[in-house]
Amino acid sequence: MGGAVSEPLRPGPRNLITDVAGLKVGHAAEAGLKSGTTVLTGDAPFTAGVSVLGGAPGTRETDLLAPDKLVGQVDALVLSGGSAFGLAAADGVMDGLRAAGRGFEVGPVRVPLVPAAILFDLLNGGDKDWQDNPYPALGRQAFDAAAADFALGSVGAGCGALTGTLKGGLGSASLLLPSGITVGALVAANPFGSVTTPDAPHFWAAPFEIGAEFGGLGPDPRAGLSLRPESAKMPAFNSRGNTTIAIVATDAALSKAQVHRMAVAAHDGLARAILPAHSPVDGDLVFAAATGTQALPDDPVAPLLEIGHAAALCLSRAIARGVYEATADHGDILPCWQALHGPR
Repeated sequence: MGGAVSEPLRPGPRNLITDVAGLKVGHAAEAGLKSGTTVLTGDAPFTAGVSVLGGAPGTRETDLLAPDKLVGQVDALVLSGGSAFGLAAADGVMDGLRAAGRGFEVGPVRVPLVPAAILFDLLNGGDKDWQDNPYPALGRQAFDAAAADFALGSVGAGCGALTGTLKGGLGSASLLLPSGITVGALVAANPFGSVTTPDAPHFWAAPFEIGAEFGGLGPDPRAGLSLRPESAKMPAFNSRGNTTIAIVATDAALSKAQVHRMAVAAHDGLARAILPAHSPVDGDLVFAAATGTQALPDDPVAPLLEIGHAAALCLSRAIARGVYEATADHGDILPCWQALHGPR
């Protein structure tokens, strides 16, 4: 006996995380550096949480996002290249927020709260021989550029990203739920693992694709794809130059504990789009953000289940879109998907 088939979920008008009203995203990058920064901020502070499942994370201000910590909301979230150097991008974002009069009030003082996460892109062929850390300036530029519309691919934190077999990138996606709630994802994909099946153009995330947002090729028809994990980055990076960092967001009114649960659920989407994921040499991390403009019912269990599921779907699609949109540049050490499989 067959059950009822529910209506498919649809993306928002932009198919970007900024379909969550009030959120903005900005990028900044240097081509020669092959690295950059991406900032998510909003018209007002938002509730945030985080879940870290990778074995090699690099973070700033993530402890304050735990449900039992004092601070309820933050002003921005930063995704950056540059390994530990890239955490300084949050300094530039703080400067921009302070200039705008934003921040947590402590008497007469305002302190902008800007959690950040980084990926490793120091051995990707770019010029890293700087005298002064470039990331604070990149953070400020990204904050100043924040808008509802933004580019995907080799931009911002995804500028110098690499997957296990292809050039990585910055991706985003969204979904509109029947309840009227919007969910979106933003990701910089730089994993040890692969986002496409072995020797083929098919994305692991293909079952969740909507339309032809990352090529429309569908799933790989082959079976038996449980191969030993390998990465083309291993010779150059000694397997340590990785990490996928992401943000999922919703306009639902979630508590810090509920936002944390959304971040945990979104990791399912990361694992469906990257094989292997959450390895000892990845710092896989998902921030979650809730703007709070859509109220939940008195019994929020079903809506929370739907929001977490949608966050995972958006993150899978965003990872594939980021790699699909990546573009070739001088000095790349891995090819981009479009060069291998795009229109001839």
